[in-house]
Amino acid sequence: MKERKIKLIWDFRGQAAHKTALHHKVHLEEYKILNKLENSITGNLDINEMYAIAFLVVKESEMISVRDALRPHRGEVYTAEQ
Repeated sequence: MKERKIKLIWDFRGQAAHKTALHHKVHLEEYKILNKLENSITGNLDINEMYAIAFLVVKESEMISVRDALRPHRGEVYTAEQ
């Protein structure tokens, strides 16, 4: 059975939300490389002018250690349709 993926999410609000999410994504990419996270995905998304997110998708088996190290605001099960 294929392992589920978990999308860890950081929320940013305010006028600087877009730039903050972009900057946070850079750090998530660095973390991904340093910790050799296999098949992980980083990204950012503008929800509206005042709200943006940065995210890191990891395998469920990696989620606890990544969550404890990076302290995301929330998480959800990831599906490719998202």
